[in-house]
Amino acid sequence: MNIFKVEDLRRKVLFTVLMIAVYRFGSALRVPGVDPAAVAQLKEAAKSQGALGFLNLFSGGAFGSFSIFALGIMPYITSSIIMQVLNVVIPKLQEWQEMGAVGQRKITQTTRYVAVVIALLQGAGLTFIFGQGNGSAFFGAAAQAPDVVLLDPFMPRALLVIPTLVAGTALLMWVGELISQRGISNGMSVLIFASVVAGLPYSYYSILQSKKFVVFAVLVVVSVGVLIAVVRVELGQRRIPVQFAKRVVGRRMTQGQSTYIPLKVNQAGIVPIIFASSVLLLPVLLSNILGSAEGWRGSVAGFVNDYLVNSQNLVYIVAFSLMIVMFAYFYNSIAFDPIRQADQLRKQGGFIPGIRPGPQTERYLAKTVNRITLPGALFVATIAILPYIILWVGDVQSFPFAGTTVLIAVGVALELMRQIDSQLMLRNYEGFLK
Repeated sequence: MNIFKVEDLRRKVLFTVLMIAVYRFGSALRVPGVDPAAVAQLKEAAKSQGALGFLNLFSGGAFGSFSIFALGIMPYITSSIIMQVLNVVIPKLQEWQEMGAVGQRKITQTTRYVAVVIALLQGAGLTFIFGQGNGSAFFGAAAQAPDVVLLDPFMPRALLVIPTLVAGTALLMWVGELISQRGISNGMSVLIFASVVAGLPYSYYSILQSKKFVVFAVLVVVSVGVLIAVVRVELGQRRIPVQFAKRVVGRRMTQGQSTYIPLKVNQAGIVPIIFASSVLLLPVLLSNILGSAEGWRGSVAGFVNDYLVNSQNLVYIVAFSLMIVMFAYFYNSIAFDPIRQADQLRKQGGFIPGIRPGPQTERYLAKTVNRITLPGALFVATIAILPYIILWVGDVQSFPFAGTTVLIAVGVALELMRQIDSQLMLRNYEGFLK
């Protein structure tokens, strides 16, 4: 109730809800020039595991409907990840990052251009796959994907479909940035949250339809447990104390201050899960292209179809959990640079008590980050694979990407609540978080 007592906060929340409504409306608008019967078949196939289900998950069902938002926000996420990786190796990007707000605007603008290029490539690829009769060959016949989605003739319609898909992604980027500027929380995270949550009610209801009442009850209890556990770990920090020495400013001497560097237990968030899920889809797409030929191609395709297409086997669960841990370390090595952090402390006249400035501070920070990354990565991996194990034991296949879905929903919702809580605390209202 406190949200609606503050006019500014009320306006931000309503604006965010309005933008989500625009996104959900656009997810139901099909691109021009597609076959409605084939789209209905594609929507049914997208409820399964594999590449179709993954793409449909992060587009909020727009991919299965072949709508104007079929590419979703994934091109922008891919572009952001590419820019983060290139920031480590390209000096110009490092220079922009050190320029403050001006440099950040340049990085954001470059990220947009890269996202449009990625959307153009993905849109053209999807159009040619579903326009030339290669849908089931690329995404797998097991998913019963339609071969052709576009109506004849192909070429004039393709020149209309590709710009429509790219324009849809550009519009989503704009909507996400509007939410960040005028709404609550990070706009891209809110759009991902809306995409993931859109399919949750049907996924739970499909378990009841299959009369798996015990599995449904266990999964609901585990989902509530995951919610509580994620909140506890997301709020967990390792606070490294920092002491600033006395400084002379003009004719006055300022007293030394004490503060801390907050290191989150799960600093990577949901990024390792998205990385791991994407990487596990590459062999599936490759095996579909190779087909069921004889020789080594048939062996590779058979192994992938047996162990990677479906998540209900030990090989998939072990590979998924190991990749989550690996990508957690990879992301943390990019997001937190001990050398840069130690250099900033030295320039500001700060030091960690008991640790010499310079190389010793660098080694201490690197060791601390590595030590807290392992339990955080193991926690995320455990939470991610737990629903898969429950569905495997209960023989339920109607809830694909269960662990990924629940984790993303809880993580983004917690960040949204944190933003609202900080806004309320600024105005002396009692917040949500204690």
